[in-house]
Amino acid sequence: MRASVNGTNIAYDDHGIGQPLLFLHAFPLNRSMWSGELMALLQDGRFRLVALDWRGFGESDTTVGITTMEQLADDVAGLMDELGMQDAILCGLSMGGYAAFAFLRKYPQRVKGLILADTRPGADTDEAKANRENVAHIAETQGAAAIADLQLPKLISEETRQHHAEIEARIRRMIDAATSEGIAAASRGMAQRSDSSDLLASITCPTLVIVGEHDILTPPAVAQDYASRIRNAQCIMIQSSGHLSNLEQPEAFHQAMSGFLYSLSW
Repeated sequence: MRASVNGTNIAYDDHGIGQPLLFLHAFPLNRSMWSGELMALLQDGRFRLVALDWRGFGESDTTVGITTMEQLADDVAGLMDELGMQDAILCGLSMGGYAAFAFLRKYPQRVKGLILADTRPGADTDEAKANRENVAHIAETQGAAAIADLQLPKLISEETRQHHAEIEARIRRMIDAATSEGIAAASRGMAQRSDSSDLLASITCPTLVIVGEHDILTPPAVAQDYASRIRNAQCIMIQSSGHLSNLEQPEAFHQAMSGFLYSLSW
């Protein structure tokens, strides 16, 4: 399905009825990274499950300029308006987590719960910003396939690469589906994102932090530190996983997520 949101056609999946639960995908993938979670949770019957493609990724249109995390937050809010959702639980992984923090800053009253996976609240260092610009340049000059070659060793653990070639192939297909312009725009947008560490103490909604044991981009120590600054937050480490914990260890990820969701009551 597609909806016109903030002047851009945004592609999304929408299944089930109940409490809205929105899935925010990682860079540089698309909403299909959440297909396992949607399929599993649909059986529960308590949630309306929505996953969207960021502009420039998957089946959403590409726009010109830099895609900031605030723009992604506005797209989430716009899609929620389009679908008649007042509030939602947000589940964001990596860049999806950055967008969730931006959404929390702009629309705190619309956040019913948070699942933050393999992400961090802090802003980029100068070195990280330079790396983002390098990724943008490679995307613009060499295309999505070169980005897959560059990013895959950082996105999944060595164990996954050695023993689960099908997972790496699936990730590569998702990256290949992104536009060069979309990758570059989002990479530059991540470099510009605000430090959201100041939000942590003010978060009152139920929160789950998930991190892969071998995540080199947002290591467990980072996740444990920021989780400790959110009131009553849970922090779960997924064994034998890198940065894309839901794809590398889907059963463990689902167990962590479903345990958290089943503990909620409204």
